[in-house]
Parts: sequence; C-alpha cells; structure tokens
Amino acid sequence: MAESIMRTERMELETQGEGQMVDITGDVARMVASAGLDEGQVLLFCTGSTGGITTIEYEPGLIQDFPDLFDRIAPRDITYLHDETWHDGNGHSHCRASLLGPSLTIPVSAGKLLLGTWQQIIFMDFDNRPRQRQLVIQLSGKV
Repeated sequence: MAESIMRTERMELETQGEGQMVDITGDVARMVASAGLDEGQVLLFCTGSTGGITTIEYEPGLIQDFPDLFDRIAPRDITYLHDETWHDGNGHSHCRASLLGPSLTIPVSAGKLLLGTWQQIIFMDFDNRPRQRQLVIQLSGKV
C-alpha cells in the first residue's frame, strides 16, 4: 500500500530583476525525485509580490519575447500610484507579477513532472532591482 506525503521545501534564488527568467524545472524535478513522490502534485508559490511563476518554452526567442510582452502590457514609463505611495519605482513590477500570478500546480505521475516536451517551469522576477527570492514548493501525493 502506498504511503501519502505532504512535504514543504524552499528554494532560494538570487535574481537581477527587470524581467529576468530563471528555469527551475531541473530543481523541481530533483525535489520530486528526492521526496520519492510517485503520484501526486507539486505546488510552487512565490512569496514576493513582484515575481511570478509559469511554464514556457525556455528558448532564446521567448526569453526575449516574454519580457517584451510585459513591457507592452504594463510599461515602466507611465505613472503608477504605487510609486507615489512608496517612491520605489516598481509599480509596474507589481502589476506585471499580478498578471502572471504567484503560483503553479503541476501533476506528477510515475515519479515525473507531467510537462510537455517543450515546457519548462520558470520563475520571473519583475522587480526593478536585484533580489534574494524564496519560492515555496509543496509536494503531495503517494510515494
């Protein structure tokens, strides 16, 4: 009979901000293997309000296209009331992160993340300065 687990891990990232993307697929896959998770899911969550998580084909064209998309949707050079409140110049960062979202859930089967062939998990840092980031990863299911 399979045993159930619920395990919470943390991942530390040093980022440069300004739309930097970090491929975390390998790190998450290693956590799944280390936990012995056979069937279940992995929940990833960014604890900051200027970062987001999604999947993308992590290739040179999209590594440029995806941040450019956010430049068009939430430009840096317009007025954000957040900046008037805190004077930190990252109102655009908060808007961009809220569009992408802080979390992602990925199913696991036969000990593997169920990602498509060209699908990688990325963390995207939208802040306007380098940051020390923490992601929370929860693994749940059967071992």
